Amino acid sequence: MDKIACLRQAAPVLADWYREHARPLPWRENPSPYRIWLSEIMLQQTRIEAVKPYFQRFLEALPDIPALAAAPEETVLKLWEGLGYYSRARNLQKAAQACVEEYGGELPADYERLRKLPGIGNYTAGAIASIAWGQPVPAVDGNVLRVLARLFADGADIRRPQVKREAEEQIRAILPEVAPGDFNQGIMELGETICIPGGVPLCGDCPWREFCQARKQGTVEQFPVKSPPKPRRVEKRTVLRLEAGHRVAIRRRPSKGLLAGLYEFPAVEGWWTEEQIRQWLEGQGAAVLTVEELGQAKHIFSHVEWEMTGYRIRLARELAGEWVFVPWEELREHYPLPTALRAYWDPKKENEGESI
Repeated sequence: MDKIACLRQAAPVLADWYREHARPLPWRENPSPYRIWLSEIMLQQTRIEAVKPYFQRFLEALPDIPALAAAPEETVLKLWEGLGYYSRARNLQKAAQACVEEYGGELPADYERLRKLPGIGNYTAGAIASIAWGQPVPAVDGNVLRVLARLFADGADIRRPQVKREAEEQIRAILPEVAPGDFNQGIMELGETICIPGGVPLCGDCPWREFCQARKQGTVEQFPVKSPPKPRRVEKRTVLRLEAGHRVAIRRRPSKGLLAGLYEFPAVEGWWTEEQIRQWLEGQGAAVLTVEELGQAKHIFSHVEWEMTGYRIRLARELAGEWVFVPWEELREHYPLPTALRAYWDPKKENEGESI
């Protein structure tokens, strides 16, 4: 049986299984285009349980596309703080602004137009169009590729763009005209709850167990085949938590590149010693009172890894420069900080008064 014929037989079984077993998730309660879009962007590279509170908080602050489009960028980034991959948040706002300018503050009900909005690719456009408007278009992500690789016992490398394009065409060929979103959500649900990565799939509970070639061959754990990612670049950094009285120094990162537009503690390249830090700061006119080690930390981005060491430096007075000194309370409430630096945020010290 060829792949499309297999999928055509299996599709109704999956859709029925999904309707019975779908988890009650916040974005499924009221599947409006905006809610679907927001959830799909948040769920990229992030676990469902981690997304839930962010989804609710974001909706409360920015309940629709016009509100998102009009919000200050810092507000959007602060609401996103902790989710990582901040370019997703910036593209979300850019797309909202485009919707206000071109589509009356609504997402366009058209797959091809959706794909042209910032941050929306084939998968997200397919999810929105099929779930919100019942359009028979595929939504293929890593979960879907893993399920199909096992279903067909297909050893093709799922990192290859051609493999994803072929999967999209296979699904496009069998999607039902009625409720195609149930199939798309069903195969995502299958990949997230049954045909799981990094562990033993729950084949006994799978609605596709009678169709699955890898299960029949006893080779489920050999699929999918995935080429190794390129090695990450390692960067060593020294993070400086400069404090003067009840205020701490921060600076805003450039508007483009890694962590664009977020605020951070001052940092320098390499691992510096206490003596190097003192000399550098005193050379800029700082009156250093104490230098305290904050330990080492690591943060992994998609293409780079930060290996950090940190210091808490108490100054006799604020220091002029590219940074600004802000109260701890204001920093926590108003300035978006990258998760990468949370290792150097000590909540106990925020309210210690004179020790800050």
